[in-house]
Amino acid sequence: MYLALREMRHAKTRYALIITIMLLVSFLVLFVTGLARGLAYANGSVIENMEADYMILQDDADHRLMRSELSAHQLGAAEAVLGKERVSAFNLKMTTLSQENGQGKADVALIAIDPDSWIAPVVTQGKTLTGDIEGAIVVDRKLAKEGYTIGKVVVDHASGTSWTISGYTDDQSFSHTPVVFLNPLEWSKLQAKMALGRDARTDIGQYNAFAVLASEDEADQLRTIVEGVEVISKGEAVSAIPGYKEEQGSLMMMIVFLFVISAFVLAVFFYVVTIQKSGQFGVLKAIGTKTEYLVAGVVGQVLVLSVGSLTVSLLLIWAAEAVLPNSLPFQLESGTLAFVCGSFVAMSLAGSLLSVYQVAKTDALEAIGRTT
Repeated sequence: MYLALREMRHAKTRYALIITIMLLVSFLVLFVTGLARGLAYANGSVIENMEADYMILQDDADHRLMRSELSAHQLGAAEAVLGKERVSAFNLKMTTLSQENGQGKADVALIAIDPDSWIAPVVTQGKTLTGDIEGAIVVDRKLAKEGYTIGKVVVDHASGTSWTISGYTDDQSFSHTPVVFLNPLEWSKLQAKMALGRDARTDIGQYNAFAVLASEDEADQLRTIVEGVEVISKGEAVSAIPGYKEEQGSLMMMIVFLFVISAFVLAVFFYVVTIQKSGQFGVLKAIGTKTEYLVAGVVGQVLVLSVGSLTVSLLLIWAAEAVLPNSLPFQLESGTLAFVCGSFVAMSLAGSLLSVYQVAKTDALEAIGRTT
């Protein structure tokens, strides 16, 4: 490692250029990863934030929450297996709201829940939702930027139903739209208005999904006992949101290519440098330097460059995150950060294998002869 560091100190310009390239690539990897995680969270944070272990949906709904239609009979069957305290039904609907004066239209996701259930959101400002108060809703705080303040009356365009905003909750979105929570009473009124002029069903379609707290064995029991349902994880429910897989697939492909590019850049750089130093490696081998020592020097240089570039990139990412607007979906949890950094270092080491092979096969006599 001594020779490796001395060489880097001697050839400052050469190694400054490669660490700049690695810095840019690692920053881009971290930024795109944070953007991918932020978009994924914005797509289904209302599902991810629920403390449920599984979701129960209609068996032919293709894991889509809004396609699912469950009955009160199926709810009773699920409660018979787990108990009422571990099953919570909810409804979901996409709609457009506007302020009472017709201004400030906003696309939202309406979710009807039992305010006393364990899936009810935490209200961070204003009054909490209750089951007996009519005309009140709790909205995601992002709507405040569009003028949806506490106490303001909003109107549902599809049904003409009006509600008063009673409180805010944070980080609740579905399919990149803010979530509006209402109690079952308001949901019933909404459905009654929507059913005017149509045949209203009394049993099928009362609920979109059930959130449940259950073990794997209990989930298997639900699949067996409750007819016409599928029991899926929260991750599967989020992945089935329209556009989620396509969005995440595109971003993941970009991240993978950035990893591959960084490995190739390092591989080419160190391979060229290693070939240029073949004579020096030969001389060092001739005077008794072990191959393991020379290989450790090459690997050490790769580690110093990759870890150094990652450290600066992390500082830049944290600085960028501090100044990015809240409307930009960006999220980097510690677990994701550790995985990305570890993968980047691993790919960098993989890119140095060609140079390691070149050092190992360097023949001392041949290299000295070439030098002479």
